[in-house]
Amino acid sequence: MSSPIFYIEIATSDFATTRAAVEGGADRIELCANLAEGGTTASYGTIRQCREAFTHTLLYPIIRPRGGDFLYTDEEFSIMLRDVELCKELGCDGVVIGLLQPDGKIDKLRSARLVHAAYPMGVTFHRAFDRCRDPFEALEELVEMGCERILTSGQQPTVTEGAELICSLQKAADDRIIIMPGSGLRKDNIKWLAEKTGCAEFHSSLRAKKTSGMEFIHPSFAGSAESYQNNWIDPQEVKDLRAALLAD
Repeated sequence: MSSPIFYIEIATSDFATTRAAVEGGADRIELCANLAEGGTTASYGTIRQCREAFTHTLLYPIIRPRGGDFLYTDEEFSIMLRDVELCKELGCDGVVIGLLQPDGKIDKLRSARLVHAAYPMGVTFHRAFDRCRDPFEALEELVEMGCERILTSGQQPTVTEGAELICSLQKAADDRIIIMPGSGLRKDNIKWLAEKTGCAEFHSSLRAKKTSGMEFIHPSFAGSAESYQNNWIDPQEVKDLRAALLAD
């Protein structure tokens, strides 16, 4: 019996963290800006630079014009369509989307339009899924519109809290769509989650901070993390995540 094939996706926030995740062996990058807000669309320049630099790693920029909820205006949706087209022009492998209606259902019409605009790129539906009214109804709708995977924490803040629902979603998916657990996923729980759920793809941000290389520290802002700390991913943490997943 062959061993399962696992994929590790890392959410990154800029070029430096993307480079670190790639060095650590990430299979796929969810490229974002503003991860503290749940991730928004990275700039054109960032997406292009990452695509040109990391040609052998799957690159999926998030398509999200702002933080906050997942209920978008017509103007915001127009921005999303244009960002999908730009990602396709730049040769990205896929995009990450998520849109809801006011009643908590998936925004089927506009989500389907984004999936169609993205083709032949792949499409992940992100954790807007965790805020939807009925996850099993939503799963069927996302299968029908052609999404390839759902990123979910089981409608709880973390994957450990949502593990039971993730199990049920994995069974309901029945190989028609990939269920990818994410949120609070670390090396100390990834093996447990894989064994419990049967999932084969996993998402983590591994967010950390690195002290700035600035030599001059203005005394008025000496305690400002915003001024003198940068987002960082330790490549070894990505390696450790995979090692924990594959451990006997």
